[in-house]
Amino acid sequence: MVLITLVGEPTATPGSRFYYLGPLTDCKECKLRNVCFNLEQGSLYEITKIREQKHECALREEPVSVVEVEKVAVSACLPKKQAIDGSMITYQPPKCGNIGCENYTKCFPTGSEDGRKYSITEVGGNAECPEGEKMVFVKMI
Repeated sequence: MVLITLVGEPTATPGSRFYYLGPLTDCKECKLRNVCFNLEQGSLYEITKIREQKHECALREEPVSVVEVEKVAVSACLPKKQAIDGSMITYQPPKCGNIGCENYTKCFPTGSEDGRKYSITEVGGNAECPEGEKMVFVKMI
C-alpha cells in the first residue's frame, strides 16, 4: 500500500529506507502534521517515488519533500511454533540477555514493540540459539 509523507531533502531518494519513530511534539501546531504523522510508529518504510512538491519545515533548514512510501517487511527470529507463513502474531520479545549471540538483533528487531501485531510474510530456515530455543528466521510486516 502506497502512503504519502514528508521527508528531509537529503533522505528523499528512491530506495532510501527509514524507521518512523513517531510524531514530534514540536510539530503539533504544523498544518502539515497529518501528512507526516500518517505512518505506523516503529515500522520500516522505503521511499518509492519523489513528488515535485516541497514544503518549508520549522524543524529543518532545508525544505521537506513529498514522497510515496511503502511499508517494508523486517527480518526477525521467532520461536518456531509461532512462525506460520501468512499468520498474524502478537510480538513478545524473548527472555534473553545474550547480546553476544549472532542472532540477537534479529530476536530484537529495530522498531519492534512488546504486544504489537505483525503479519508473517515469509518463514525461512532455523536460527541457531545458544539458549536452546527452537527459532526460525522470518520476514514480518
